Amino acid sequence: MKYFSKDYLDFFKELAANNNKDWFDINRKRYEQNIKKAFEVFTTDLISEVHKIDPKIDITYKDAIFRINRDIRFSKDKTPYKLNRSAIISPNGRKDKAFPGLYYEIGPESFRIYGGVYMPDKEQLLSIRERIFEDPEKLKELTENKAFEKIFGEIRGEENKILKPPFKDAAKTTPILFKKQFYWYTELDVNLVLGDDLLEKTVEVYLVNKPLMDYFAEAMDF
Repeated sequence: MKYFSKDYLDFFKELAANNNKDWFDINRKRYEQNIKKAFEVFTTDLISEVHKIDPKIDITYKDAIFRINRDIRFSKDKTPYKLNRSAIISPNGRKDKAFPGLYYEIGPESFRIYGGVYMPDKEQLLSIRERIFEDPEKLKELTENKAFEKIFGEIRGEENKILKPPFKDAAKTTPILFKKQFYWYTELDVNLVLGDDLLEKTVEVYLVNKPLMDYFAEAMDF
C-alpha cells in the first residue's frame, strides 16, 4: 500500500523556506490531507502490525504521534513548525520516553527509525546497569548480531564521566556501563516513503531491533 504522495516531501521542503504561520495557514488544507492524515493512516497500520508481534502495544495514532508545532519557549530558533512528522510506538506512546519504543520521523531528506531507551530515570538507569553488570555477554551477543550491526550499527547515547563501584571497575572491560542513554537508529532512503512496501520494510527494521528492546524492557522490569 502506498501511504505518501510526493507532496508529503514537497510540503516540508517548501515549509523549510516559509516556516511561518501565514504560509502554513494558506497551505493548511494541503497539510491536513497529504501530510497529517497520511501520517495518521501509516501510523495506525504500523501500530496494528506491531501489536500482532507484541500485544502490549495497544495504543492509537493519537497516543503515538508528536505535534508538528515546535516548543519554542526556551529556544533561540523561533520557527513554529517541525520539518517532519514523528511518532513513537510503545505501550504508553509519546508520554513515556523511558520505555523502549520504536521512534520514527519522516522528513523531506530522510526517514529515520530509532529504538532504545532515551530518558530513563535514576532507578531505571541503575536497573539497566545492574543487568549489564551481571551478564555483559548477553548484551554483547545482541549488539553484535549481524542484522543489528548492518542496520543500526551500535548503541549510542550520552555518558557519565564517573561511575561508582561496582560499575567503575567493570566499565574498564564493559564501557557501555558509562552510558545514561541507550538508543540506536538507522537512516533509510527517503524514496522508500513513496513506495508500496513502506509498511513491510518498517516492520522488518522493527523486528531486527526488537530483541534488544526486549532486553532493556526486561532490565527495567517492564
